[in-house]
Order: sequence, then structure tokens, then C-alpha cells
Amino acid sequence: MVVEPIRSKWAERFTVAAIVQGIVVLGMIGILLYLAVFGSPEASRVVASGSAGTWLTVGFIGFLTVGVLGTAVSAVFYNYIESVRRKPVIGGLGWGHLLLMNAGALVASGLMMYAGYVGGSKLLPTSVGGGGLNAGVVHEFLADFVEPIAIAMAVGALGVLLGGIAYVWALRSPSVTPEAGAASTGN
Repeated sequence: MVVEPIRSKWAERFTVAAIVQGIVVLGMIGILLYLAVFGSPEASRVVASGSAGTWLTVGFIGFLTVGVLGTAVSAVFYNYIESVRRKPVIGGLGWGHLLLMNAGALVASGLMMYAGYVGGSKLLPTSVGGGGLNAGVVHEFLADFVEPIAIAMAVGALGVLLGGIAYVWALRSPSVTPEAGAASTGN
């Protein structure tokens, strides 16, 4: 008897989200390249100067790690749960994982990148297009971003927690037989 594979709706959703996040990264790279060539000051100077400019780098790497890679890895987990183990995923938990994790990653990293570029620009000397401000003034500017970034990170972490609950819940539930149809519930 040949068993038909079950398509993983959640793996497909997370794969599409990872592709969309990858396109967002291309947009971010385009903006950074534009700022590197036409910006005043150049994005490369902001990053190279360290201090507040580090926020730009951390935000970008954070989005690559959580927004793109984390979403793609989640797709692999959902594929394993639904297609290999033939376990149902509760739709509300899956949607919470998908939406909250991705929104949190995008907002937190976007705010970090913006604050890092603007803050780093303010620190650079006026001779290279910077604001020529001292670190104390710039850190006051950055302080306004700490709480919104933390909230966005908490939203993303809640999404990851919901995903973890979805995984555990699904793995503890009975398998779906091929005759029963789709592996997910509450889609």
C-alpha cells in the first residue's frame, strides 16, 4: 500500500513568509547601498564608526537571523510535524507563531537599524556629513528607541513561544490517518 504524502500547510506558509522576508532583506540592502553611495554621511562610515552605528549592524543581522533564517527553520519543523509525523497543528498557535514572530522581528530590527543609522550619523564629524554631536546627546536619542524595540522583541518572543507550544501540542496529539485529509486543524 502506497501512502500519499500529506502536504504541510504550515510549512508552506512559513516558506512563503521566509521568501517575503528575504525580499524585505533585498530592500534593506538596496537602501544601505543607496546610503553607502549617495548618503550623507555614508552608511559605511556609520557602521565603521561603531558606537550607535553598531545598532544598524545588529538590527540587520538580527533580521537575517530571526526574520529569514528563523522563519525558514520553522517551516522545516512544521513540515516534519505535519508530513513526517502526520500530526495536526492547532491553527491559532500556528498563526500566532507566524504573525507575531515575523512582526516582532521586522519592527525590532527596523527600529534598531533606523536608530543606528541616525544615531551613528549624529556622532560623525560635520566634515563628513555627520551631526558632530557628542555621545551623551546621541545616547539620549537612542534611549527613546529602547522601549519600543524591547516591546517588539517581546512580541516576537511571544510568537516563538506560541510556536513551541504548537510543536509540543502537535507532537503529543494522535497522528492523522491519510484518509482523514489535511494534517492541520483550525487553518
